[in-house]
Amino acid sequence: MARIQVGDVFGDFSLKSHTEAAVDTAQLAGKKILLSFHPLAWTEVCAKQMQSLEANVETFQSLKTVPLGLSVDSVPCKKSWAKSLGIEKVDLLADFWPHGGIAAKLGIFIDKFGFSERANIILDDRRKAIFVKVYPIRELPDIHEILDFLKSS
Repeated sequence: MARIQVGDVFGDFSLKSHTEAAVDTAQLAGKKILLSFHPLAWTEVCAKQMQSLEANVETFQSLKTVPLGLSVDSVPCKKSWAKSLGIEKVDLLADFWPHGGIAAKLGIFIDKFGFSERANIILDDRRKAIFVKVYPIRELPDIHEILDFLKSS
């Protein structure tokens, strides 16, 4: 599947969070959504990426944006990982079954590895992509790039 591009409409979806509750993006009407994909839990760069979301959750709220962390890991894995990282306010979603389904629909699933690319995708309140960036697997995304973009959009 082709990678999502700025201007593409993705639509809503529902996935289980590390809290074991379903997060349905249709319930986030009127808000932008940051889909922050990381390859796998329990890895250093992925941990820092998710902690950067948690550290800036109030800023995201002021910008009417809901940050979501996504990976192919299972709900129990995400739950343990979130606890170890002190993640309490940001939902870490399990794109577990179908395995990498949301990442695949966005065109960022790496079949040969079985996980997603590292990416930040911002959907507006109509679920149109307004920001799409894929990063090298070992590169920590710059959270200020995302916040600056949201402040200017």
